[in-house]
Amino acid sequence: MSKLLDGPRLAPKHGAPRQLVVLLHGYGADGNDLIGLAKHWQDLLPEAAFASPHAPERCTMSGSGFQWFPLSRLDPHETSRGVDSATPALSDYLDAELKRHNLGPENLALVGFSQGTMMALHVGLRMAKPPAAIVGFSGMLVSPENLPSYATGVPPVLLLHGDNDQVIPAAALFMSAGALGRSGLPVQWHLGAGLGHGIDPDGLDISGLFLRNAFAGRLQPRTQPASSAYPR
Repeated sequence: MSKLLDGPRLAPKHGAPRQLVVLLHGYGADGNDLIGLAKHWQDLLPEAAFASPHAPERCTMSGSGFQWFPLSRLDPHETSRGVDSATPALSDYLDAELKRHNLGPENLALVGFSQGTMMALHVGLRMAKPPAAIVGFSGMLVSPENLPSYATGVPPVLLLHGDNDQVIPAAALFMSAGALGRSGLPVQWHLGAGLGHGIDPDGLDISGLFLRNAFAGRLQPRTQPASSAYPR
């Protein structure tokens, strides 16, 4: 077992945690980069604990920050090897955080940004017991050809992307959403007008409502192809 990941955490607004939201940062950042999202969602998710681990490796392309795996370009072989190599460390962390709060995977949501979205989708879709939801900002599904089939349509997925993203083009959103929908997952997506590689207020609002509805069991499994953004 590798050294367990660590990073900032935020306790629930009220009482003992009944849900856990794990935030997975992008390439070259760290857990502090995303823990701030918790403040935007606490009113919607007052019983949720938030955790934002630092990725397992120091970033090879900068003097600071972390990476889930080395990434020099969006090469499918490179990203496939990368998500596989980082999976054990993230899986161990999720197991430990769920145990810390005495929660099961059905009370877990994974939220990723960029490279963190790659990890959230890769690990979350392969858990023995699926999480309540997966949210991915400005990222992509790695190795869609190896995606398992989900006859039951779980877990629900929300993908958000900017139409002016110069790091991971918006075409990755449609590729990912299409592959997920064809595998039977209830996938929703939102394309932010004029948004680059980032998260905007509309994305925060849409994703917060999605998480609340997912934890409440309001997202019914569906098997049709991907549809547009989750309604407010």
